[in-house]
Amino acid sequence: MRKFLVRSLVAGAIASLGVLAGSGMATAEVAGADPVFDQPDAGAVPEMGALVTKLTHSQATSRLSSSNISWSSSGGCSDRNKPTCTSFDQVNLASIQGAQTLKSASGCGLNVTGGTETGHASGTYSHWNGYKLDFSLSSCLTNYIKGNFSSIGGNKWKAGSGNIYYLESNHWDVTFYNCGGC
Repeated sequence: MRKFLVRSLVAGAIASLGVLAGSGMATAEVAGADPVFDQPDAGAVPEMGALVTKLTHSQATSRLSSSNISWSSSGGCSDRNKPTCTSFDQVNLASIQGAQTLKSASGCGLNVTGGTETGHASGTYSHWNGYKLDFSLSSCLTNYIKGNFSSIGGNKWKAGSGNIYYLESNHWDVTFYNCGGC
């Protein structure tokens, strides 16, 4: 009887998660490698992702402006489907809050150069899916990241929150799993 009850509870929980997964959850197919992450182990068990709140471009820029965070694009545009634009359409609320936390914690001027626009590497925790933002390089930001977060190799640093900061050739590529303590 006890085994039956446990199996019933587990089956019910799995069914509930399946229902949640089908309503409002960000999903993506991995079509290419992301430079921040190694390929998962062949035997790895996929994890159920958390529900995320998505913002419009206007909502995101309003929040960035309120924290005195600037943004720019090489194309001077915000069209999500053009790689020379910087778009925040469908960005995760936690990513924008993470930028705001980074700004207040570091005291550095921040300029976002990459959001959810096409042209970045694909993957679950990608720009397109709203988890990543690119920031212009500055000595203030670089010194803050390298001085406060743990180096995990390969030009990557990990914050206590779990967010990953990847120093690329001309910008910081940041993966926001959460708001970083907002």
